[in-house]
Amino acid sequence: MRTESRLATGILALALFVPAAHAEDDARAILKSMSEYLAKQQTFSETFDTDIEVLTPDLQKLQFASSGQVAVGRPNKMHAARTGGFADVEMIFDGKQITIHSKDDKVFTQIEAPGTIDELISRLEADGYSLPGADLLLSNVYDELNAGVIDAKHIGTGVVGGIECDHLAFRNADSDWQLWVRTGAEPIPCKYVITSKAVTAAPQYTLIVNSWSGEANDDFSFAPPAGSKKVDAKAMPHIDEVPEGANQ
Repeated sequence: MRTESRLATGILALALFVPAAHAEDDARAILKSMSEYLAKQQTFSETFDTDIEVLTPDLQKLQFASSGQVAVGRPNKMHAARTGGFADVEMIFDGKQITIHSKDDKVFTQIEAPGTIDELISRLEADGYSLPGADLLLSNVYDELNAGVIDAKHIGTGVVGGIECDHLAFRNADSDWQLWVRTGAEPIPCKYVITSKAVTAAPQYTLIVNSWSGEANDDFSFAPPAGSKKVDAKAMPHIDEVPEGANQ
C-alpha cells in the first residue's frame, strides 16, 4: 500500500512538473523564434503607443501616454519619433551621427556616433535617453531579454489589436515582463509590458505595436526645419515621456 502511495505521489508530481517545464520551454522557443525573425528583417517600420507609470513624491500613481513610430534599416540606420503631452521629439541615426530634435522647442543636437544600432542604443541608455522598446530593436533580442531570466511561462494565447498572440511571461530578480507575440509565420512583438518590482507600487511600462511593415520608407536623413536651432547636447531641453519632478 505504501509503495502504491509513493507511486501515486510520484505520478502526481510528474504531472504537475511536466506542464510547467513545457511552458518554460515553449516560452523560450517562441521568444527565440521572434528574435530570429526580427534579426532577418533588414528593414522594417512600426507605429506604437506607450504608457509609463510613475509614483509621485506623495505616493500617487500616474500614467503618461505617448504615440510614435520607428523605421529601421539594419545594421546602422534608424528614425524614431515620439509625441506625448510633454515632449514631441525625434531621433535620426545615419550610421555616423545621431540627431535629436525637440520639435516643440525648435532645437536639435547632433552627436558623432559611428557604429551600429546596437551600439547606438547602448550609448543612448548610458547618456540617459530612452527609446521606446529599444530591446526589441537589437540584432539579438533573445540574448538581451533572456539574460537574467529566472522563470519563463507560456501563459496561452491572447488578442492584441485583433491579432492572435502567444502570451509569454518572464521573471527577473527586480522585474517581471510580458510579451505578446503574433502567432503564425510573422512572429512579431505586439505588446510588451515591464513591471518594476523593486520600485514602490510596482509601476509598469507598456508598449503596444499598432502596425508593422517589412519596409522602412525612410532615407534616415535630417533637414533642419525653418526656424530651428542647433545646440550643444547639454543645452537640450527635457525630452522624456515623463515631466520633470513627476516621480520619486
